[in-house]
Amino acid sequence: MTRIVLPILRPALSDQLDYEGEMVAVIGRGGRHIAKDAALDHVIGYSVFNEASVRDYQTKGPQWTLGKNFDNTGGFGPVFVTADELPPGGKGLRLQTRLNGQVVQTASTDDMIFDVATIIAFVTEAITLAPGDIIITGTPAGVGMARKPQLFMKHGDICEVELEDVGILSNVVADDVIAAQAVNQ
Repeated sequence: MTRIVLPILRPALSDQLDYEGEMVAVIGRGGRHIAKDAALDHVIGYSVFNEASVRDYQTKGPQWTLGKNFDNTGGFGPVFVTADELPPGGKGLRLQTRLNGQVVQTASTDDMIFDVATIIAFVTEAITLAPGDIIITGTPAGVGMARKPQLFMKHGDICEVELEDVGILSNVVADDVIAAQAVNQ
């Protein structure tokens, strides 16, 4: 399996950077109003994502968008596996997240709340998908915010997300020094 270590930056304004290991569906053929029974025909392949969420910003307002979109907080890749190399919809694959070697999330993609075909059908009710678009499909139980005590990523941590038969995404967590310098000026 390919292993490349990429940095995730922990914003200086937060100490609640959480991991979310997820499977990614990569769109190969675009469309809108895609029927669920045809949705997987639009997927060219799959990859791995760490949707690192800034939890205190995610809950600052009624929308979660800001907490999931800080610069350099999400990791994607580094591998891509074509859809024909995996079970339809990426079903039955083990997804595991490890923080500093400790397993913090583990589940089968069968356990996802919404399968890939359902997500595509729903999203395309409003959005036209284009080749190269990615759909991040959801995370299993075990995120740091839901743990007691809570567990958040900090400077120097290594977070790995592994998707069976696809590969491992490995991210080192680093403090965002540029933002920290701006805050302290």
